[in-house]
Amino acid sequence: MKNRKIKVLVVDDSALIRAVMKEIINRERDLECVGVAPDPLVAREMIKSLNPDVLTLDVEMPKMDGLDFLERLMRLRPMPVLMVSTLTELGSDITFRALELGAVDFVSKPKLDIARGMEEYAIQITDKIRAAAQAQVGKATAVTANEKYSADAILPTVSGRFVSTEKLIVIGASTGGTEAIKEILTKLPADAPGVLVTQHMPEHFTKSFADRLDTLCRISVKEAEHNERILPGHAYIAPGHSHLLLKRSGTNYMTQLDQGELVNRHRPSVDVLFRSAANAAGSNALGIILTGMGKDGVQGLLELKKAGAHTIAQNEASCVVFGMPKEAIAAGGVREVLPLQDIAKRTMEYLESRGARNTRV
Repeated sequence: MKNRKIKVLVVDDSALIRAVMKEIINRERDLECVGVAPDPLVAREMIKSLNPDVLTLDVEMPKMDGLDFLERLMRLRPMPVLMVSTLTELGSDITFRALELGAVDFVSKPKLDIARGMEEYAIQITDKIRAAAQAQVGKATAVTANEKYSADAILPTVSGRFVSTEKLIVIGASTGGTEAIKEILTKLPADAPGVLVTQHMPEHFTKSFADRLDTLCRISVKEAEHNERILPGHAYIAPGHSHLLLKRSGTNYMTQLDQGELVNRHRPSVDVLFRSAANAAGSNALGIILTGMGKDGVQGLLELKKAGAHTIAQNEASCVVFGMPKEAIAAGGVREVLPLQDIAKRTMEYLESRGARNTRV
């Protein structure tokens, strides 16, 4: 798409939102809003005639439920879809279901009553459209929040052993990351080392994301709070309003939340998490960089590797967007490149080989 504009079709039942989205998109030299549709039925015909590269889709739509439309679309004509969601509990639940069905990413609805911040919103949504245009989109194999992964898919615990609290896992992701993170965390055994996760996501969604994962995983998953002890068998998701850092307090690892400046245009930032892990844990950490647009996490992963940590990048074939992992590999910060489905198993194998489990009874 280097030689032509990215064609975007906007689907939203609000005429005002359609107008705002169209204006935002058409201001960019590399983007073009080729059409707007008030509902999925109109959108279906416009997709056939306009052949857009990216579809922005309102989560809650008239005439046909947005999820029903998305499910049919991904089954019959898979294409990059960016969901536009309201910042509500119901909105977040529907949004995560949409990601499970194959949507590439989501963005919150613009707050039209607040002029301040619209420029920042415009940057966010156009960046996400560009990332979506690069996404590898296939037919979805969704897992609902009520389904448990099969016992065979979850790595076994080792009877009579306890995980060392010295070892820990840090994970960073962006576009496509919610499903990639789920793939890894659902495979970890209940006695896995503590896990810290930074996923680029608005603050109103991170708790819902953590709660949703908690229903699927053997480990406990929660949104990170400030100054809490990191325990084996637990994963801590960076809240959307703060950077998540690892710190030491005596012999314990602790969380730290920081609402400082954006780093690589993000808060939370993967680089911030990885750098803190390099400083606080060094070779006791294992860093994983997953699918995502941009370079956030690249320098932090390199610092982890230099500190003696094992580092893993998701391979191109399994990434939704091979951006962050590609940049990390090019920077020399990656020790292993693996398909997504192999990362959890390799992580536990490596940590066990390095003494992640004590033999004390």
